[in-house]
Amino acid sequence: MITKKKFLLVLLIKFLFVTEFLFAFENKIILKVDNEIITSYDIEIEYRYLSTLNKNIVNLDKKKIFEVSKDSLIKEKIKKIEILKNIDEIKLEEKYINQVIENIYKKIGITNLEKFKEYLEINKVNYNDVINKISIEVLWNDLIYSKYNKKININEEKLRNQLIKVNKKKIKNFDLSEIFFEVIDSENLEETKKKIYRNISEIGFENTAQQYSISDSSKIGGKIGVIAENKLSKKIKDELKNMKINQISKPIIMPSGFLILKINNINETESNFDIESELKKIVKFKVNEQLNQFSNIYFNKIKKNIQINEL
Repeated sequence: MITKKKFLLVLLIKFLFVTEFLFAFENKIILKVDNEIITSYDIEIEYRYLSTLNKNIVNLDKKKIFEVSKDSLIKEKIKKIEILKNIDEIKLEEKYINQVIENIYKKIGITNLEKFKEYLEINKVNYNDVINKISIEVLWNDLIYSKYNKKININEEKLRNQLIKVNKKKIKNFDLSEIFFEVIDSENLEETKKKIYRNISEIGFENTAQQYSISDSSKIGGKIGVIAENKLSKKIKDELKNMKINQISKPIIMPSGFLILKINNINETESNFDIESELKKIVKFKVNEQLNQFSNIYFNKIKKNIQINEL
C-alpha cells in the first residue's frame, strides 16, 4: 500500500525530472509583453509555482506544461503593467498578504505558514516570489473594485426573502471546480467546447482548467470549494440539480464567457442560520462573483492594447 508520504515523494521525483528535462537549456528571452521580458528561466519558475498548487500538472506533456506556464506569466505581466499605471510599486501590507497566503495553503491541504514555506522550499519556489505574485493579484482586484464597484447590482431584499424560505430546511452544499473560458475569434463555441471536453477526458479536469480556464482558480486546478445552493444563481442551480458527483456540466452562458462546472462532492445539511448574518455572506459572494466577471471583461479589453512579441 502506497502511503501519502511515498505518493508525494513519487510526485516530487517526477516533478524534478520533468523540470530538468523540460528546461535543460540556456536561459534566454522567450517573449516580451510590452517592455516586460519573459525568459526561459521565468517559465521554469512559473512551472514550479503552478505545480505547488496543482501537482497534476506534471502529468501534462512537455509542450503543454511550457504553454500553461508561459500563458500564466503573460497574464501576470499584463496585470502588472496595468497596475503600475495607477500606483508606483507592487507592494502590499503584510496583514493582507498573510490572509491571502493562508487561503492558498489551506486549499491545498497545508495547515500553517511554516509548513507551507517548507513545501515551497522542497519544490524550489522562492517565498518572496509567491508574495510578489499574490501582491499583483490583490492589487489587480483592488483596481477592478475601484473601477466597477458602482456597477455592482445586488437585490438584498430578494436574497433575504429567499433565505427566510429555506431556513430550517435541508440545503445542498456543492464542492465545485470550474473552467471559465472564452470563445476565440478564429473558433466557434462548438469547436472550443469539443476541444475542452476532449482534454478533460485525456488529462483530467484540473489540468484542463489550468490550461484553458481564464479565471484565477485555474492556478489551483479550477477548484472553487464548497458553496451552499442558496448562494448560487438560478441558472447554475438549474444546471446542477440533476447532476451527480464527478459529473461535468455543459457550458453555462455567463456575462463574460462560458462556465463548465464539475461536482466534486455533494452533502446536505439542515440550515439553521441567522438571516442577517447569512445575508452578509451571500452578498459578499455575489459581489465577488460580479467583480470576477468585470475582471475578465477589463482584462480582455486591456490585452488588446498590449504588444506580445515572441523572440
